[in-house]
Amino acid sequence: MSDAAAEALAFKKTFDVLHALIYFAPEAKERLTALGLEHGSMTYFASRAAAMGPVGPGVVAATFYNFNPDAVAQAIPRAWEIASPEQVVAARLEAVDGAYRRLFGEEVLASAAVAEAAELAREAAAGGTPEGRPLYAAHANLAWPEQPHLVLWHALTLVREYRGDAHVAALTLNGLSGLAALITHTATGNGTAASSAKRTRRWSDEQWDAEVAALTADGILAADGRLTDRGQELRDRVEAATNAASQGPWRHLGEGKTARLAELCGPLARTVIEAGAIPSMTPRG
Repeated sequence: MSDAAAEALAFKKTFDVLHALIYFAPEAKERLTALGLEHGSMTYFASRAAAMGPVGPGVVAATFYNFNPDAVAQAIPRAWEIASPEQVVAARLEAVDGAYRRLFGEEVLASAAVAEAAELAREAAAGGTPEGRPLYAAHANLAWPEQPHLVLWHALTLVREYRGDAHVAALTLNGLSGLAALITHTATGNGTAASSAKRTRRWSDEQWDAEVAALTADGILAADGRLTDRGQELRDRVEAATNAASQGPWRHLGEGKTARLAELCGPLARTVIEAGAIPSMTPRG
């Protein structure tokens, strides 16, 4: 694994899981379907895009990048006819509150460690800049919650979307479409399995196979579906560019405080993983 890929994986395991658990939490399904949204693609697209307002399917597909645009169009803008973006934002935060209380317990959430982590994460998030970062900018315009554990989640959401916006830019710069990005990521072995990626991002077998053939012809994939040396170099460039463009929050926070935030978030992240709250990261006995 390259240094760039290792840094990306470390971010995922330490910070990103504390945001990403919301996509699998039963509390999210409960709160969002209570608004009338259909569980699945609609709740995912609506909950993550709601900060941008009632945008159309093209904007969602562009910013989320590796989802089939046809699948996005089946859910957006129909979701906004069912529930307003403001209602969705509020329901999502309520779901985070419920999921955090279930996973960590009241004592942990009321601890000085969580309060400190919230302050540090908020300080880090303030180091982001909105230029060219649509999802970060949209979430940065939301009001900050008051409770420390929700401040922590919102701050890490900002940092996560800041990095995600940078990743989309790096993929675009390196000539990878959304589907090509998804396929080459699965080929690194660091992402979800191809079958799961295809299903959750809603690409057909025909679309997937056609892109695999194109990447193979271009020398990015080998005949066995693995990355060629050229393909691995391409993915390394993407990760390196993503990391380089994602340093704003960490430079703002400083090395010492960044290390302290990682120290505070580490046990929380391990709790999430050990609880099986993110299926792809569930430990195997």
